[in-house]
Amino acid sequence: MTFYSIGDVAERCGINPVTLRAWQRRYGLLKPQRSEGGHRQFDEDDILRIQEIKRWIESGVPVGKVKALLDEGKVPAAGDWTALQEEMMSTLRQVSPARLRTRLALLGREQPVDALIDHVYQPVRERLSLDLNTARVMLSLLDGALIEQAVIHLGEVRRKAGKDALLIGWGIDDRTSLWLEAWRLSDTGWRVDVLAEPLEELHPEFFPGQQIIVWTGKPLSPDQAQRLEHWRRQGYAVAIHAPSLSA
Repeated sequence: MTFYSIGDVAERCGINPVTLRAWQRRYGLLKPQRSEGGHRQFDEDDILRIQEIKRWIESGVPVGKVKALLDEGKVPAAGDWTALQEEMMSTLRQVSPARLRTRLALLGREQPVDALIDHVYQPVRERLSLDLNTARVMLSLLDGALIEQAVIHLGEVRRKAGKDALLIGWGIDDRTSLWLEAWRLSDTGWRVDVLAEPLEELHPEFFPGQQIIVWTGKPLSPDQAQRLEHWRRQGYAVAIHAPSLSA
C-alpha cells in the first residue's frame, strides 16, 4: 500500500496542511496512520475522503456538520453559503478588529481558501459595497483584515520550498481582490510576491528572469491577449491567473 505525507496530500487535493490538521484534530474527519517517526501517513482511501469532505464544504455545508453527513453516506447538493456569510456580517457589525481577525484565522484553518474567497469573502464584500454609508466602514475593516491574513499566509509559504512568482494586477482597481488572489495562488505552492499597485501598462522587461503571473479579474481583452503572446514570443515568463481560466 502506498502512503503519502501531509504535504503530498495537500498538493494533490488543493488543501492547506493546516486545514487538514484542523479537520483531523477538531472535527474528527480524518484518521491518518502514523509512521514510526510519528508523521501522518495518508492512503488512497484517505484522499478519497478528503475530496468528499471538500465537495461537502464547497456545497456550503459548515465543516462541523460534514462528519454526520459522511457517516450517513449522503451526496452533496447545490451549495448555500448564506450561513457563513451572515456569520461574517454579524462579526463585522461588532466593528471589532480583534474579533474579525480571530474569525478570519479560524475560517482559514477550517475551510479551503478557494471556497472562502468565492463564496464568503467576495459575496460579503459585494454586499457591503452597495451601501454608501455605514457598510462602507465595515467593508474597509474587512478589506484591511483580509489583506493582513493574505500577507500572513504568503509569509508562511515563503519559508517553504516552492516556485517563486511575482503577481501583478493588470487593468484592475480592486487591490483587496489582488491580495486574495495572491493568497489563492500561494495555497497551491507558489511563493508569491505582490506588486501592490495594479498597472494599466505592463512592462515585463522591468522584471528580467522572473516568473510573472498576471491577474486581470476578467477574460483578457483582444489587446491584452495580443500583448501577452508578444511577450511570450520574446521569451518572457508571463502567465495569466484566473480561477476559471488556464494560464
